[in-house]
Amino acid sequence: MMATVVVVLVLFAALVVLRWVTLTRSRGSVPCRLRVGERAWQSGVARYADGELHWIPLLGVRLRPRHAIARRGLVVSPRREIEGGMFAVDLSGSTRGVSIAMSADALTGFLAWLESAPPSAYLDVA
Repeated sequence: MMATVVVVLVLFAALVVLRWVTLTRSRGSVPCRLRVGERAWQSGVARYADGELHWIPLLGVRLRPRHAIARRGLVVSPRREIEGGMFAVDLSGSTRGVSIAMSADALTGFLAWLESAPPSAYLDVA
C-alpha cells in the first residue's frame, strides 16, 4: 500500500515538472505568481500574446490561459518587494483586483512590454 502511494506521488511530481517545462519553454513565457483579490498567490507562467498577458497556472489540466490581461487601458501600481526576492505590482484599469509578481528582470520586461504599446493605447505606468 505504501509503495502505491509513493509511486502515485512520484508520478504526480513528474507530471508537474513536465507541465512546468512545457509551459516555460515557449517563447515569451516567464514564471510568475498571480493573485486575484485577497486570495493566496498562485504560481504559473505568463505569456505575452496579441496585446494581452496570458496567465496559465502551474497546477491544472488545460494548457489554456486562466486569465487574459489586456495591455490597453492597464494601470500599474509601483512595484513592491514580496517574499522570495520577487516584486509585485497591482493591476487595474481593464482588470480589477489582480496582482502579479515576478523576478526583477521579468518585471522590467513586463513594464517595457506595457510601454511599447502602440501610441493609440492608453497606459498609466506609475
